[in-house]
Amino acid sequence: MTETLLQGLPAQVNADCRVLVLGSMPGAASLHAARYYAHPRNRFWPLMGALCRFDPQRVDYPRRIELVQRAGIGVWDVIGQCRRRGSLDAAIVRGSEVPNPLPALIAGLPQLAAIACNGATAAQAFKRHVQPALPAGAAALPVLALPSTSPANAGWSLPRLLGEWQQLSQWLPMERIGG
Repeated sequence: MTETLLQGLPAQVNADCRVLVLGSMPGAASLHAARYYAHPRNRFWPLMGALCRFDPQRVDYPRRIELVQRAGIGVWDVIGQCRRRGSLDAAIVRGSEVPNPLPALIAGLPQLAAIACNGATAAQAFKRHVQPALPAGAAALPVLALPSTSPANAGWSLPRLLGEWQQLSQWLPMERIGG
């Protein structure tokens, strides 16, 4: 099997974004479905449902995106393009990564209060590719390296993940929408 050149998904961020959640690069299921966190065992949507007070099993993908955005959360990835064999972050070919234009996006989000990296690979890629290019004000934003919601991170149960991801609540509006 050879490495395939992959193109990521578009940002799901609006002007009211307070917390920007960044993955590394969407997995094969997400790229195939053209939806973030499409793998059925990924815990991202159950976590977002808990944080933003909606049941992800009862709403379709466009509504999920709408609800997280209304709650102040934006979703994108650090890597916009790379070579990878399969879906695992460990299979990303080092040096093939092309980062998304995050410094420009971040500079255009006046309410942004924190950046959350979904997993160690996202956090490392952010530190390597994005942090050095951030404008001065944005460089002071807290950057959280949260445990991955991927099914490959099987050592973390959903309640344990939620315990860590709950940190994001401090930057979200109190009502956090619901749906």
